[in-house]
Amino acid sequence: MTSTSVFSALAPYGWDSAWADAFTPYDAEGLLPGRVVRVDRGQCDVVTADGLLRADTAFVTPHDPLRVVCTGDWVAVEPAGSPRYVRTYLPRRTAFVRSTSSKRSEAQILAANVDHAIVAVSLAVELDLGRIERFLALAWESGAQPVVVLTKADLVPDAVTLSHLVQDVETTAPGVPVLTVSATLGDGLDVLTAVVGGGTSVLLGQSGAGKSTLANALLGEDVMEVRAARDVDGKGRHTTTTRNLLALPGGGVLIDTPGLRGVGLWDAETGVGQVFSEIEELAGSCRFHDCAHESEPGCAVLAAIDSGELPVRRLESYRKLMRENQWIVAKTDARLRAEIKKDWKRKGAEGRAAMEAKRGHVR
Repeated sequence: MTSTSVFSALAPYGWDSAWADAFTPYDAEGLLPGRVVRVDRGQCDVVTADGLLRADTAFVTPHDPLRVVCTGDWVAVEPAGSPRYVRTYLPRRTAFVRSTSSKRSEAQILAANVDHAIVAVSLAVELDLGRIERFLALAWESGAQPVVVLTKADLVPDAVTLSHLVQDVETTAPGVPVLTVSATLGDGLDVLTAVVGGGTSVLLGQSGAGKSTLANALLGEDVMEVRAARDVDGKGRHTTTTRNLLALPGGGVLIDTPGLRGVGLWDAETGVGQVFSEIEELAGSCRFHDCAHESEPGCAVLAAIDSGELPVRRLESYRKLMRENQWIVAKTDARLRAEIKKDWKRKGAEGRAAMEAKRGHVR
C-alpha cells in the first residue's frame, strides 16, 4: 500500500505529515501505522489502512503505568501474525494522566495525543465548582486546551439563571471556553462541533454528566449506550466502560471515557497554577517570594481576599489542590517528603507559639 493511500485512510483519525515522519524508521521495518481506538486487558483495537486490527500489547513495557499503550496512541503494528503485536507507540504530543483512586496512588494514563479536553458538567444537579477546577487542572497539565460544556441546558429554561451559572463557571475557569449544550434539543451543538472538528477531543466528566448522549449527538447516530440518571442525585451508571476513539462525521476525533468518580492529581502543579492564574499573578506581588498566603505580612493574595477581589472559596480550593499535588509528588520523592514533614512541623510549632502568646495576652 502506498504512502498516499495510508495517509488518506488514516487522515480522518488525525494522521498528518509529522506523524508520518516519526513513523519512518518503523515503516522501513515493514510495520503498519495505526491509532489505538480501544484498549482491553492487554489487547487493543487499532485502526490501520488495512482496517481495524486486534493486537497484543505485551511487547510494550508494562512496568511503568505511564508507558502502557492507551487510547489515542499512534502505534507500530506487525503486518501479520496470530496474535499480532504492537511493537511500540510514537512519542505522545499530550497525555491526560490522573492518580488512581487506590491507596497506592499510582498514575493512570486516560488518553493520548489529545488537542481538546472537554469537561462535561450536568446542569441537572448543583454545580460542583471544586470538581470542575480539579478536572481543569488535569486538562491543562496534559497539554490539551480545556473546554467546559454545561450539558442538559434545557433543564434550566430561565435565561437569567443560566447566565448566572455560566458566569460562575467562567470565574472558576479563567481562559477556558464555557459552552451550554442541550443534546436532546440540539442547542449549542453547532459551536461544540466546530470546536471538536479541529483535532482530537477527549470527553471527561462524572457518570450522569450526559457524555454518551453528547457523543451520540456529535456522531449523528446512537453509537454509545445511554441510561437515565437517577432522579435522587442526578448521577448515572457507567454506560461507557472503556475509552473509545471515534472519527466524527464532520471532521475531528472523539475519545469517550467512562464516568470518573475519582479525579486525583498526578504531578499537576503547572495545571493547578493555570486554573488559579489570578492567584498566581497576585502571588507575584507578595512581600515574600515563598509566601504561603496564610498570615504573612504584605501578602497580596490575602489583601485581595480582604478587598473582596478574590473569593475565599477560590483560595481554599487552590490550597487544597496544591497540598494534594505536593503529597502525591512526595510519595515518589523521599527527599521532598522529608522536607514537607519538616515544614509541617515548623508551621505546627509556629501555630502553637502563636496560640500560647495569644493566651498570655488574654491573661
